Amino acid sequence: MSELLSIATSPWIWLVAVLLLTIKKAVYFVPQNRGYVIYTMGKYSGTLSAGLNFIIPFVQSVAADRNLKEQSLDIASQSAITRDNITLQIDGILFMKVTDAGAATNNVTDYKLAVIQLAMTTMRNAIGSMELDECFQNRDTINAQILNSMTEATQPWGVMVTRYEIRDITPPQSIKEDMEKQMTAEREKRSVILTAEGVKTSAITQAEGLKQARVLDAEAAKAEQVLAAEAEKEKQVLEAQGKAQAIHLVAEAEASALQVIGQQASTIEGKKAVELTLAQEAIKAHAAIANEGSVILTDGNTGDNIANTVAQAIAVSSSLKVAD
Repeated sequence: MSELLSIATSPWIWLVAVLLLTIKKAVYFVPQNRGYVIYTMGKYSGTLSAGLNFIIPFVQSVAADRNLKEQSLDIASQSAITRDNITLQIDGILFMKVTDAGAATNNVTDYKLAVIQLAMTTMRNAIGSMELDECFQNRDTINAQILNSMTEATQPWGVMVTRYEIRDITPPQSIKEDMEKQMTAEREKRSVILTAEGVKTSAITQAEGLKQARVLDAEAAKAEQVLAAEAEKEKQVLEAQGKAQAIHLVAEAEASALQVIGQQASTIEGKKAVELTLAQEAIKAHAAIANEGSVILTDGNTGDNIANTVAQAIAVSSSLKVAD
């Protein structure tokens, strides 16, 4: 027991204890994304950043430990009145971070509470400047308006608001019922409009189909007429060419026949054959004239006329032979 008492009363033990306490108060290992606010004799003198730091023990002290990471704060549900006097219940979430640990400690008592209260006030002001429909349709506008207002207001506190989001907007029950009725009416309206547009599109499509069918029928009839005209034209051309060829062949045949006759008429037997043929033809002509009427007028020189006809034929045959 006396040994323990002697150790406890030893000045070296107290010296070591004071030295350890001094080192503990002088050396600080600051974690990443933390800020230690230092007061020197009760006055703000700086902020310790991450890593190994030294302060003057018993003269300087750590007054606050601030989190420099981005933090999220819940904005409790609150009532807000719109420009058309509708009371809404609105809540949200706010994202912020401490940019200056000294300002967050020295310029405001509780920066989190201050930011939440400011967000609630700013949100009520933003809702009050809009009507009910605008509040539901323009959430992004409300969020941007709140963020801009809070960014300027929180700058002296060493706090930066990075984002604000409205989570839920709850209207009164009566407004909910009216909105449901309005939505039902809008759906019915869209259904009627879509049905009318479908009928209109169907009618237009049918009309376009009939129009195209008529155009195709007209084009088909026109093409048919053109083909018929071309066929008729080709037919007439072929007939004309056939007739021309036939006439040409007949003319060639007659020319050949005349040439043969002329050649044969130059002989004695040919002359007699020509005379005989012409005489027969003359007799047939007189007989035909006689059959046409009951009175026959003649000059009394029928035999001479026949002989003259035969002589003329012989002369023609001789001239053809000479021409050859």
